[in-house]
Amino acid sequence: GMLDKITKEEITAMIEVRDVFHISKVGTVAGAFVVDGKVHRTDKARVLRDGIVMHTGNILALKRFKDDVKEVATNFECGISLTNFNDIKPGDTIETFQEIQIKQKL
Repeated sequence: GMLDKITKEEITAMIEVRDVFHISKVGTVAGAFVVDGKVHRTDKARVLRDGIVMHTGNILALKRFKDDVKEVATNFECGISLTNFNDIKPGDTIETFQEIQIKQKL
């Protein structure tokens, strides 16, 4: 019980950015399509452009139409914005993941 826990990333969803909207007072919102998995609002997100990681951070808002939602399933569209990142472009891929703490064994 005295050993530090190992942090492991578990990928929860892959999202394809289809369009980008610039909204005053909010910033940039990506109109996206969930290709695989299920996006949860509490997940962390990683923006990939041409296979290169552009940004890793938290999800600021997750919406379906105009409603805030806790999760979006596969084959549904959503609006997603990330904290402190406004350089999202159409064609980017957003990968969401959870960080899981695993106990170490001797």
